[in-house]
Amino acid sequence: MQTRLTTQVEDSGTPVRCQLVVVEGPELGRAVALDAPRTVGTSSGNDLVLSDDRVSGQHLRLEPDGTGFTVKDLESTNGTWLEGARVTEAKLQPGATLKVGRTFLRVQPQSRSLDLPPSSSRRFGELVAESLAMREVFAVLELAARSDVTVLITGETGTGKELVARALHEASERRKKPFVTVDCGALPENLLESELFGHVRGAFTGALSERKGAFQRADGGTLFLDELGAVSATVQSRLLRALEAKTVKPVGADQERSIDVRVLAATPVDLATRVASGDFRADLFYRLSVLSLEIPPLRQRREDLPVIVAELLRRRGFETRRLAGPNLERLQVHAWPGNVRELRNVIDRALALSPGARDFESLRLGFEPIAPGQGLAVRVDLPFKEAKDGVVEAFEARYLAEVHRQHDGNLSAGARFAGVDRKHWRTLLRKYGLVTEGDE
Repeated sequence: MQTRLTTQVEDSGTPVRCQLVVVEGPELGRAVALDAPRTVGTSSGNDLVLSDDRVSGQHLRLEPDGTGFTVKDLESTNGTWLEGARVTEAKLQPGATLKVGRTFLRVQPQSRSLDLPPSSSRRFGELVAESLAMREVFAVLELAARSDVTVLITGETGTGKELVARALHEASERRKKPFVTVDCGALPENLLESELFGHVRGAFTGALSERKGAFQRADGGTLFLDELGAVSATVQSRLLRALEAKTVKPVGADQERSIDVRVLAATPVDLATRVASGDFRADLFYRLSVLSLEIPPLRQRREDLPVIVAELLRRRGFETRRLAGPNLERLQVHAWPGNVRELRNVIDRALALSPGARDFESLRLGFEPIAPGQGLAVRVDLPFKEAKDGVVEAFEARYLAEVHRQHDGNLSAGARFAGVDRKHWRTLLRKYGLVTEGDE
């Protein structure tokens, strides 16, 4: 687990050493250092060779120019795209993301350690952990709490991004002031503008009185913007204005109003790829991601399960003297697609279904509510192999459909989550009719 500041110069003032990284595409994770001019394409002579069939043999050239980088399209067939626009030549800074064919390439600072040892604490606010990965997160949070730096919190759904934001607020000097949360993905554009910036009486139909927006309600404290990737271009523009000018203008108002707010934001999606496709403003992305912090999924830190379960049970007034045995083993082998949120639901369901339980081992653990007829049917009127194949096919169809849905149809994200090759993942989805031949 690495957490780094989003900076464009080293502390000495010299340019950051960068690399060009494939952040989405068949060669996901492949990188080349940008310490010299580099070419990208499908031909074997390139510095970064891609297999994407929509990328040309020699597609682009990227070279350092002293203050940043210059990208030149080499007359490719499908073009080089930056922030949703096709470019023939453009200046780039660290953090910029290019789209070539179906592949996204990011100019990314090379790994630079923050020189932070893992926190010695196993707790930060309501967060508890034993794993090295989370204690590294705690170490960053302990420092970030001392300042008003803007933090972009990323991670899969259910990893506890709001808990991280709330813990950061409670550890800061703003803890005695409001902590206000806005779920940006839950409101249509017009209502989201009103929720964020407020409105005056008569601003629109139904505005019978003046209402303060989230920025004003959080004045002096912290505003947490969840599901940030869902906001429209109009709201993005107003957000950038509020962050830079430290003022907001309520809907229908003539005058701007000053605010003093620390902003924390969260998203389960890679905003850099949204920037590359033109769906998210680059200037807003850089303004929000001064410090980017990724929360690892629960399946990558299973050593945290005992301490999280003990904490959940303690808060519910349940005895937690000993966590061991088959129940803990069941938790350890589960995949946890819903992360900590799913774990919390599992514990709450177990407590509700085990009214006489005296200890952890007495709890009836179930990992998902199964309605009648929803379970996998076992055919006993068939030979073993045929019956088994039927169960496997039913499992595959259900698993593929759910994971594909949870990742909004993104093939690369679904394949990464499932731990399978992207081409194989697409083949499986086609097998069960979840994608068509032309889908990506």
